[in-house]
Amino acid sequence: MKHPTPHIVSSFEEALAKLRSGVVEMAGVAEIQIDRAVDCLSQRDPALAGAVVRDDGSLDRAEQRIEADAMRLLCLRGPVADDLREVMAALKIAGNLERVGDYAANIAKRAGALGPQGDAAAAAGLAKLGRLVRERLATVINAYVDGDAATALDVWRHDDDVDTLYTSLCEGVVHEAGSHPERFAVHMHLLFIAKNLERIGDHATNIAEVVYFLATGQPLSEDRPKADHTSETLPE
Repeated sequence: MKHPTPHIVSSFEEALAKLRSGVVEMAGVAEIQIDRAVDCLSQRDPALAGAVVRDDGSLDRAEQRIEADAMRLLCLRGPVADDLREVMAALKIAGNLERVGDYAANIAKRAGALGPQGDAAAAAGLAKLGRLVRERLATVINAYVDGDAATALDVWRHDDDVDTLYTSLCEGVVHEAGSHPERFAVHMHLLFIAKNLERIGDHATNIAEVVYFLATGQPLSEDRPKADHTSETLPE
């Protein structure tokens, strides 16, 4: 059997390293976007909200670069086994990070629409949820860098922590809305912000599944833990 020459192997490894680096860089931008979106809840700064929305394009472009690099590797190198998993993982993680950016931009827009009459208690709860999902995303990206299946599995198994906080927040907003129907628009924005944050948590969990498969070669066979009971208290 003829083995690849050393320079071909080296070139391939460099291409994989570039792909991994692109994913990590994209994740860093996504984490910053979450932080800034959450800051919009307390600062109510239209300029900051506008910046978050505008900068969402950087994540779109990062995903496009990763897709192009991945397609080039697939077409020119024909990776198999571990290397193929590496390429496919980069594609999947980038797709999830792009959606995280979309949700962060939506949060910023809705936070800007709250104005000075926003519910301070709800805003504090949303900030807590934002910090939680941001931490989960950072943790699972570190697991990706380290090839740490155990940490990825831990993030995946604690998806219900996000759901529990999300459900509690929604119940509080709904209760407050019942007492102040004149602030309907504000409470709807708060509910949508909460849902956007919960979805960011879901994408972190999606990434955890990808990292686990990348590290072990085995898909997760357990049912994903969920504790979202908003369907019992909120209209569909």
